[in-house]
Amino acid sequence: MALSPKKPDDSGQNPPKLSAEDEVALREIDEAVRQDDTAEFARKYGIAIGTGLGVILLGLGGYLFWDSQVEAALEAESEQIVQIIDYAQSEDFASVKDRSAALLDSETAGVRTSARLLQAAASLELDEPDRAIELYAQVAADTEAPQALRDLALIRQVTTGFDDLPPQDVIAKLAPLVKPEHAFYASAAELTALAHLEAGDRAKAGELFAAIAQNEDLPGSLRDRALQMTGQLGVDAVEDVEELLEEQGVSSQDGAQDGRVAAGSVGPSR
Repeated sequence: MALSPKKPDDSGQNPPKLSAEDEVALREIDEAVRQDDTAEFARKYGIAIGTGLGVILLGLGGYLFWDSQVEAALEAESEQIVQIIDYAQSEDFASVKDRSAALLDSETAGVRTSARLLQAAASLELDEPDRAIELYAQVAADTEAPQALRDLALIRQVTTGFDDLPPQDVIAKLAPLVKPEHAFYASAAELTALAHLEAGDRAKAGELFAAIAQNEDLPGSLRDRALQMTGQLGVDAVEDVEELLEEQGVSSQDGAQDGRVAAGSVGPSR
């Protein structure tokens, strides 16, 4: 039994070949559809996309302008700081105070910190301690300033106003710095010891002075000063007397005689 022949257009596997005119017509229809789709997309979303791109470009342009302005301003402020330092080195403290005034509230932490410290130093030279104390306090309280400079400002603030500060205030302010590993331990410990002495706590003052005198990492002049204070307070701060005498170039016999004389002539300070 013979099979019926398959019709090519039923299976779709052998479509009829298009003529050149039909191909041109199909391309024109396809292009028209694409144009219609593009137009419809642009109609629906064109405004939103255009606005978004505009905002992006505007923001980018604004940032680049702002960045260039900030950089230019920082460069200008840095040049002013250098000029102010030149005035300070030439001891023209009036110019230091005047020229630094415009930078005291700079948005750049490093610039305003430098300006405040420079003007504070100039104020001290111009016999304006209250102004110096105010500026040192501003630096010490500025959380954006480098910590080392904040600690330095605190030391200078307390030192400048020491005579007018209650001893307990001095002790409380400097407590975080009175640690042997701290960079400003020496100054903070000495001021704290003096505050204890002012408060009448001779034992605590002597303890701190002894710790300073025994700390070999501290400057010799500071240790000698602390050693003198321990002697006045009757505190033994010397672990090895003979070694100390040898460092001073004094024989142990002479040192013992000097010690007896000192003990008989020097009493505790009040």
